[in-house]
Amino acid sequence: MLLKLKVHPASGKSAVARKACDAYEVWARAPAENGRANREALETLAKAVGRPAKKFVIVKGSASPNKLVKVYD
Repeated sequence: MLLKLKVHPASGKSAVARKACDAYEVWARAPAENGRANREALETLAKAVGRPAKKFVIVKGSASPNKLVKVYD
């Protein structure tokens, strides 16, 4: 399954909002340095959907706020 993410790094809160069946908006406290915001965004999303974080992999947009994430079974 592929999901579209819009990540807001250094936002002061950790939260997830579902925008469509395959699109989420994620706010991460971590800054966009050395992949810290990406890791936190994936962990926050995984917690929100009830799946382990290791099942989520960014396949496109690792340096962009808009990302494409693959979820493995």
